[in-house]
Amino acid sequence: MKKQRIETTCVQGGYRPGNGEPRQIPVYQSTTFKYSTSEDMGKLFDLEASGYFYTRLQNPTNDYVAQKICELEGGTAAMLTSSGQAASFYSIFNIASCGDHIVSSSTIYGGTFNLFSVTMKRMGIEFTFVSPDCSDEELEAAFKPNTKAVFGETIANPALTVLDIERFANAAHKHGVPLIIDNTFATPVNCRPFEWGADIVTHSTTKYMDGHGAAVGGCIVDSGKFDWTAHADKFPGLCTPDESYHGVTYVERFGLEGAFITKATAQLMRDFGSIQSPQNAFLLNMGLESLHVRMKRHCENAQAVAEFLVNDPRVAWVTYPSLKGDKYYDLAQKYLPNGSCGVVSFGVKGGRKAAEAFMKKLKIAAIETHVADARTCCLHPASATHRQMTDSELIAAGVGPDLIRFSCGIENSEDLIEDIKQALDKIEVI
Repeated sequence: MKKQRIETTCVQGGYRPGNGEPRQIPVYQSTTFKYSTSEDMGKLFDLEASGYFYTRLQNPTNDYVAQKICELEGGTAAMLTSSGQAASFYSIFNIASCGDHIVSSSTIYGGTFNLFSVTMKRMGIEFTFVSPDCSDEELEAAFKPNTKAVFGETIANPALTVLDIERFANAAHKHGVPLIIDNTFATPVNCRPFEWGADIVTHSTTKYMDGHGAAVGGCIVDSGKFDWTAHADKFPGLCTPDESYHGVTYVERFGLEGAFITKATAQLMRDFGSIQSPQNAFLLNMGLESLHVRMKRHCENAQAVAEFLVNDPRVAWVTYPSLKGDKYYDLAQKYLPNGSCGVVSFGVKGGRKAAEAFMKKLKIAAIETHVADARTCCLHPASATHRQMTDSELIAAGVGPDLIRFSCGIENSEDLIEDIKQALDKIEVI
């Protein structure tokens, strides 16, 4: 049989029950697991046998779902985390520590920007933020001898910039470091970053993967292609004995395919405990089963909304990667030929005040911090998710004070357009 297509993997990947076993993924709602002898359990602690001993590190339900996402992305190993923020943190902290440096795209989610620029900076990790549109010379100048990774988003939230994955991957590899890509908005249905040179992929599974606003979660997937041993001096945590875990050297024991995720599980999850609950993993899998169907509808609705907005004289500007004439249209056609995402960013003439007035008039689209689920929602990031950023930081992140993030659900597109139109009609008199 040929390699199964992504639609089939959405439905049947990860968990393949045997004869007489449950058809749906079982929820292992247990904190711990029983063993017959201490020796049996000891083998698990020594990483000499596979199995489970405490859900703070691993749980079978989680691993089934992580495996499905791994298959969707075309990776070799994956793990679930409690949130997308945890996934972003683990992906960096697994290979960087105090005194190290990371190059990151500047147009990333505001929460991630704050995690990097404030919290992880306090941990001694320095970040240099570069525009995704920077020149090759500017990108090259961002690297330092202690750089450990490059980070970016396939489609930035909410700036909707499209990263030139291939160009950033080539720059990262030239300096012997991996490219980490947050693929939340595109999902593997619309883009598989490993095919363009990325090495690690992260997700906030809270968004399209869950699809229903029911369960917070995150995921990290390893391509298994980055050769940590070729740059062993840069990555001692993977290439030298871990004294906190019986002196295991991860790349020697688990190879390039499993070293990164095993270390993140055995060391970081052990110490930080940002595990996704088994019940949330179960709900996530329910969402994944329809991901390929929903993404098509999300993109169709967003395309219709974007085309309406760009032709309305009351709208100052519109950003949507799949819209002809968009700054990132060509990159979207390269990396996202089947559709980008369901989110449209735009500004209403009249600036920040007009944007705030517009949002108060919406009836179908709900004002939420959430994005990318079955129900249409809307946000003014400058007064919500990005409110901790200065005006200059907002502009650098591609999030102007007038930006409205409109996340198209899977309703009828004509109803969404009518909702936008009636809101625009009502703010004209303000």
